[in-house]
Amino acid sequence: MSKRATPSAEERAVFRQAVADVERLEWDRVHHEPPLPPAIPRQHLHDEAAALDESLHGPVLIDLYLEGGDEAAWRRDSLPKAWLRDLRRGRWVTQEKLDLHGLNRDQARTAVLTFLAECRQHGYRCVRIVHGKGLSSPGREPVLKKLVLGWLSQRQEVLAFCQARAAEGGAGAVVVLLTAKK
Repeated sequence: MSKRATPSAEERAVFRQAVADVERLEWDRVHHEPPLPPAIPRQHLHDEAAALDESLHGPVLIDLYLEGGDEAAWRRDSLPKAWLRDLRRGRWVTQEKLDLHGLNRDQARTAVLTFLAECRQHGYRCVRIVHGKGLSSPGREPVLKKLVLGWLSQRQEVLAFCQARAAEGGAGAVVVLLTAKK
């Protein structure tokens, strides 16, 4: 092993001359900016606020009730109960179908209203709306199902509706009976 030699007087003088213009720094730390706060999902908050507002201030759906267990069924008071029974048993021929899979609540509402208007225009009396079972939704809850049932119960052209039979979509679809074309 070799020992380091002590710098000579000449080497010290050359070093001092090389660093003569250097000024001592007054601080010895580097300032780092704090990390940015996490992103806030604002659209999610707006959607939840709109849903809450709709549930609190929207029209009361007193007419909407469940008959026969968990199956959604509704009819106007003026309609004979036998018509709803026949609708449940599939005695009405489904003439047209609307599938709402992949739509958000606003798109679904527009699609349902447009669909009902077109069906009335063509004179269709019995139609099916597929709202889905909510298997892809957060919490596996059928979000559109409740909304669609509420929208249908508010429409004058809707006489009755019930859950579709298993072969037609079961809990993921509703069969709707419409008024006759005037």
